Amino acid sequence: MIAESTRDRRAERRESTRAEILEAAWELCRTQGLAGLSLRDVARKIGMRPPSLYWYFDSKQAIYDAMFAQGNRQLLERLTEQDWPGDPRSILRLTARVFVEFSAEDVERYQLLFQRTIPDFQPSPESYALAVQVFDQMRARFAAAGLACRRSRQPTTPAATAGCVSSTKSSTCTRTTS
Repeated sequence: MIAESTRDRRAERRESTRAEILEAAWELCRTQGLAGLSLRDVARKIGMRPPSLYWYFDSKQAIYDAMFAQGNRQLLERLTEQDWPGDPRSILRLTARVFVEFSAEDVERYQLLFQRTIPDFQPSPESYALAVQVFDQMRARFAAAGLACRRSRQPTTPAATAGCVSSTKSSTCTRTTS
């Protein structure tokens, strides 16, 4: 008896349709803005009836959540594919360049990931975990460059990095020596 692996075609079609829905949502957001996204327009764009979208996503918030996760996966991929230098100044330059280029190439993605443009949108714990991974990678790059926050002197904690990054105007960041 030959054991054949069976594909779950139903799951493949479901994932393909979910990807199509997300692509349509991104396209609509790019033309109408994030807040202008409507399930009716998404359904129309992919040739589906609006109630059928609920088979794939529980709500519009769930579509935003999937978009949030997708955007953070893209940023993680961008960070991972970099050839990171050893020089602290080069690390900072490359980190800034990657982040700014990523943010500038898709304004709606930037707004969804880094601004509060959707009222009452809260990413799910799973999607937020991807954002934390992005933060951790950025924090690790800053720590590798020798940056620490004067207030805490602990470059490896999220609070220290967040305080350091958010308070650059008050010159609370300093280069540490190892």
